[in-house]
Amino acid sequence: MNESWLIGGMFVATFSVRYILFALAGRVRFPSWLNKALEFVPPVVLIAIVAPSVTMPKGELWLSPLNPWLLASVVAVITALVRRDLLTTIVVGMLTFALLRFGLAM
Repeated sequence: MNESWLIGGMFVATFSVRYILFALAGRVRFPSWLNKALEFVPPVVLIAIVAPSVTMPKGELWLSPLNPWLLASVVAVITALVRRDLLTTIVVGMLTFALLRFGLAM
């Protein structure tokens, strides 16, 4: 019975916060400088998620040329800068990681 109350409370808290934001979505206008600043939120969140998994794959900082996660991410960044194509970046990054991790057993 405790779990039911917990799930119900989480539902109410989550739904109420999201409902308020959706209800006000068309009525609130942000200043242009805030809209410009909010454009940077998705890349920053992505970096905050990816950077620890690339630099600390085993739970401690590992900045070494033997780190396949770090090497594959560098190759993926270079590919993204050169090609400007998301699918190519993902494929090249994953193939590089697979080659380093499983082909060369790094």
